Amino acid sequence: MERNEELYRQVHELEDRMNEALGEIGQVKKNVILLLEENKRLAIENQQLRKLLKHDAHQADKVGEAQHPKEEEAQTAVPTPGEGYDNLARLYHEGFHICNVYYGHLRTEGDCLFCLSFLNK
Repeated sequence: MERNEELYRQVHELEDRMNEALGEIGQVKKNVILLLEENKRLAIENQQLRKLLKHDAHQADKVGEAQHPKEEEAQTAVPTPGEGYDNLARLYHEGFHICNVYYGHLRTEGDCLFCLSFLNK
């Protein structure tokens, strides 16, 4: 009978260790999912920023070709009214938050009520 009890105890200890291992695997799986989501978000943000840089470089080339140095200095010295609003609206439409809550973060879930409220002021 002692042999059966020893065997039962060993099976029970093995079961306990397996349950602990399953718990650890579950936690690692959750961490992997979080890392994959973050990686995807950063890849999308990186893609958006590359597109934005390419667009800005293209615009700068156009401006440089079309203006003389004196005209360019005059434009940069005095910003036109509404220029800041236009830049924020452009950033929002390119997929970035402009609200004070998430400013600069990539919008991944559609429109943001905070941003839209800010744009409608």
